[in-house]
Amino acid sequence: MSNLLTVEDLRISFPSRHGPVEVVRGVSFSMGRERLGIVGESGSGKSQTGRAILGLTPEPGKAVAKRLEFDGTDLRNATKAQWRAIRGQRISMVMQDPKFSLNPVMTIGRQLMEAYRTHGRASKSEAKAKSLEMLDAVQIRDAERVMGAYPHELSGGMGQRAMIAMMLITEPELLIADEPTSALDVTVQIEVLRILDRLVTDRGMGLIFISHDLRLVSSFCDRVLVMYAGQVVEEIAASDLAHAKHPYTQGLFNCLPRIEGGIRPLPILERDEAWAN
Repeated sequence: MSNLLTVEDLRISFPSRHGPVEVVRGVSFSMGRERLGIVGESGSGKSQTGRAILGLTPEPGKAVAKRLEFDGTDLRNATKAQWRAIRGQRISMVMQDPKFSLNPVMTIGRQLMEAYRTHGRASKSEAKAKSLEMLDAVQIRDAERVMGAYPHELSGGMGQRAMIAMMLITEPELLIADEPTSALDVTVQIEVLRILDRLVTDRGMGLIFISHDLRLVSSFCDRVLVMYAGQVVEEIAASDLAHAKHPYTQGLFNCLPRIEGGIRPLPILERDEAWAN
């Protein structure tokens, strides 16, 4: 399998009163057209890693890497024109909460059509037809009504599906999904994952699935990177997560609540300072 994305020694730092603080430290991985999960606790550097791939590290942060390459293009030195051709068209990112990602004063249809027309020459009628097609692809009923709705008029699950439709309307080669199901109830989570699974399979995309839910990742992804304190502490096949070698991964997995067994008290993750070194 040829590499679609290669990341080598990615480091992200932010200034503080005591000097620069590295929040991502030496992350390296490569991936093809597969489902790659990135898991870890809040603050472990998962989202910042995803944003850095798209050149979206917020100021005054700084992202550097020995190698950051997408399908033969060196993203470290990409020009504005190259970023316009890549960001949103070849690589898309579904942000964590649609309430903060969708424009509250624009209808869903207008936002979908704008995303499509920005990255290609299309008439309004073509853009509308494509938007309706994408809403149907993410299993939104009554797509015509949703096209005319504002974000606040949609449920959390429907808003998240509209976001996924917007990010996929340009048919990207790589989708970065940052906690796409965290604000959803379990039944809607399953629906969204099924949609992502079908779209990734049908379109042959690569997917980076960022989550804190190990059980979800173990059932959905092919491979998993486990992050702690800005570093990758373990890389493992998703199906082998229950047999992880690193004590941090083991601790996270053992802390998952289980219906059966009735373990009391629930296990507590014991940390080792050496993990952060």
